[in-house]
Amino acid sequence: MTEITRPAVSEHLGTTSVPRPRIRRPLVLIPADRVDYLVSTAARAPSVHNTQPWQFVATDYAIELHADRSRRLRLDQGGREMLISCGAALFGLRLAIRELGYLPAVDLLPDLGRPGFLARVALGEKAPLTGLERHMLAAVPHRHTHRGPFSPDPLPAGLLAGLQQDALAECAALALIDQGSAYQQLAALAAAAGRRQALDPIARAEARRWTRKADAPARDGVPAQAFTAAIFAQPGKLAQRDFDLGRGIGLLPHGGPPPAATAVLITRGDSPADWLHAGQAMHRVLIRAASAWVFASLHTQPLEVPAVRALIRSRLALPGQAQMLMQLGRSSSTQPTARRPTSEVLVEPQRRAARMRGKAKAQGPAEVRPIAPDDCGQPAPAWE
Repeated sequence: MTEITRPAVSEHLGTTSVPRPRIRRPLVLIPADRVDYLVSTAARAPSVHNTQPWQFVATDYAIELHADRSRRLRLDQGGREMLISCGAALFGLRLAIRELGYLPAVDLLPDLGRPGFLARVALGEKAPLTGLERHMLAAVPHRHTHRGPFSPDPLPAGLLAGLQQDALAECAALALIDQGSAYQQLAALAAAAGRRQALDPIARAEARRWTRKADAPARDGVPAQAFTAAIFAQPGKLAQRDFDLGRGIGLLPHGGPPPAATAVLITRGDSPADWLHAGQAMHRVLIRAASAWVFASLHTQPLEVPAVRALIRSRLALPGQAQMLMQLGRSSSTQPTARRPTSEVLVEPQRRAARMRGKAKAQGPAEVRPIAPDDCGQPAPAWE
C-alpha cells in the first residue's frame, strides 16, 4: 500500500523536497489586468456538489483565499469537504500564477485566529513555464467530474505512477486499489453509505438544493446533464450519489465499461491543513489526468459517514486518512459544469495601491513562504 513520503525532487509549481524557511524578498506587484484570469482559473476547481465555497480578495501584492461558509453542506459540519474544495481552488490559483512566469509563494493558514482565511498567495521567484504546466493549464477548461460512461481504452502508460508522484508533491498519497478483495470491500462500504444517506432527510435536502434542471440559469450546483435519472449498480463502478431523487430530471447516460483504475486519496493527518493539502493534491491529479483525456468520478458520499470512513481506512489498511475516492478512465467527451462569474467570487476587487505601498515602505520586503512539503506539519486552527 502507498505510504505518504516526500518525493526525491519536485520543482513543479514552486514545490521542493528540501524544507526551506520563510524568506524575505521584495514584493512583486500582481498585474491588475491579470487578476480576473487568476481568479477565474482558480474557480474552475472541483468542489463538493459544485458548491464553489470560496472567496478571493485581491490586493496589489497577493490574492487571499477565504472559505465561504454559507456554501458549506449541512452534512459537512467539520468543514472537511469545504476545505478540500478550497484546497483545489488554491492549486488552481498556483497553476495560474505559473502562467505569469513566477513561482507561487503561499502562506497557508496565515492567521490561526481567523480559520476562514485559508491562504495568501503572492508572486515568488521568476521561473519559466514548463511543458507539463502548459499542458495542465490547457486542460483546466475541459477537466470535469465524470459521472457518465468511460471508454474501453486503457490509461496511458506511466500515467498512474505520475499521478502518485503528483499527490506526494502535495503532501498526500494516491493509494491504488486492486480489483480483488480490497475493491469488493470498498464497493460494499460505498453501497452501504449510499443506502444510509438515501434515508437521511438532510442528505436528500442537500441533493435537492444543489441540483439544477436542464434549463436552470444557475451557475453553481450539479446540472441535469451531469447526473443520471436513476442509480444503477454496475460491475466495477462504485455507487454514485443519487442526485435525481426520483424526479426524472437527470440527462446523463449510464452504462459503459468499468473505470480503468480505482484510488483513494489520503493524508497523514486529518486537520484543516491536511484537508487543504488533500484538495491541492486532488486538483493536481485531476488536471494532470485531464491533460491526457483521462477523467475521474469522485465519490465523497462514503466518507461523509464517520463510521464508514473509519472502516474504509481499517479494511483497506490505508496508511493515512481517506479524503477522496476516485475512479479513473478515458473519455473523449467533456461537459464542464458552469462556474460563478468572477464578480461573485472576487469579493474585494479594489486595488488598494496606496495603502499597500505605504505598508510595504514601512515594513520593507514581505515575508513569504514557497509552498513546500515542510508545510505539511503546519499547525492547524480551531475550525468551527
